[in-house]
Amino acid sequence: MRWIWFDRFELFESGRRAVAVKNITLAEDHLHDHFPGLPVMPASLMIEGMAQTAGILVGEARQFAEKVILAKIKRAAFNALVRPGDQVRYHAEIEQITPSAASTAGRITRGDELIGEVDIVFSHIDQNMSGLEFPEDNFVFTEEFLALLRTYRAGAGQRITL
Repeated sequence: MRWIWFDRFELFESGRRAVAVKNITLAEDHLHDHFPGLPVMPASLMIEGMAQTAGILVGEARQFAEKVILAKIKRAAFNALVRPGDQVRYHAEIEQITPSAASTAGRITRGDELIGEVDIVFSHIDQNMSGLEFPEDNFVFTEEFLALLRTYRAGAGQRITL
């Protein structure tokens, strides 16, 4: 089972930027246990939501041919708590992409309010880990995962091409 920490793409500009939406609901188990009596979305899971949004953007920019993994969180800063009933948006932009890595800048918003900023470096491990052998199959962007991504829709019923 894979955990996807956003609900849909609202915008996807190949090789440039993406915006994913996450609705926070009390139906999510992690909200019950994180701070009993004060359900809030953990910052670590918002970082993961941003990493998934930006990682898919980076992977798609190279036609999902690379095994893209999170290499480093350059910066993560949060300004507010996110609670059930909130809707957040993960705004990811590619700053730089090379054969061995990519860097992204991210913002997390609730409406017009900036909730946090998360800047990430990704590694294309087949290009970046010389001497180490990895499976030929892309274990990051599997066929099953790509099929799931194709079901994510943008805006008013527009289909995202992935």
